Amino acid sequence: MSLDLDSYLCDTTNSTQQMFNIGLAEDDVKIASLVKTGLEEHNYNVTTIPDGLEALHTFQEGKFDLLILDIMMPGMNGIEVCRQIRQTNKDVPILMLTALGSIDDKVLGLNSGADDYLVKPFHFKELLARIEAMVRRLQNTTQHQQIHTLSFEDIVMDTYSKTVQRAGKDIPLTAKEFTLLELFLKNPNRLLSRQYIAENAWDISFDTGTNVIDVYVNFLRNKIEKGFDRKLIHTKIGMGYIMK
Repeated sequence: MSLDLDSYLCDTTNSTQQMFNIGLAEDDVKIASLVKTGLEEHNYNVTTIPDGLEALHTFQEGKFDLLILDIMMPGMNGIEVCRQIRQTNKDVPILMLTALGSIDDKVLGLNSGADDYLVKPFHFKELLARIEAMVRRLQNTTQHQQIHTLSFEDIVMDTYSKTVQRAGKDIPLTAKEFTLLELFLKNPNRLLSRQYIAENAWDISFDTGTNVIDVYVNFLRNKIEKGFDRKLIHTKIGMGYIMK
């Protein structure tokens, strides 16, 4: 096993500012200990588990930002662990760390849901670089979600991709319906007058002689509430609408 751990730790400063929780499923005690020590020197919090079935239960029940899986483990192999994790968690980054290095092995690992595949023996420097690359992708995804996502109850809107879901179901909206829903999502539990809606969703002054606001609110209601138990957009007679 070529880890080059001692010399690398002496030459490298801690590169991860935020503490990330890593789950390591590895039955080789020496490798698990060396990887855990090296990663914790770089501000990662590492939980090691030597059994595949135990690892599956721990990873499903706990909060981990990244998983490292050996393939050949007692209890359950890493391929099956990965497959079962992907049934309920499609987002957590998974790195396969294994002695099985054939092309077929790599394809099998990646097809099971792994994001990366590193063959033993390996250098710790390469392992760390791959982990940090996965962490950067995770941070970019999280940042995108924070910037471009609006949500209320079980409605989720992505203002970047212009998509809307309720309870995981895609809700197709017209451009105007999307703008109207965005206005409600930015102002939850706030009463919005027809004038306010007209000025902020239509960019026009409210005309008391038209019912265009009411018509589009009804269009929107039909799309985001039909088939669902909870109604989210409520009418305040003579005052306007409120999402609550």
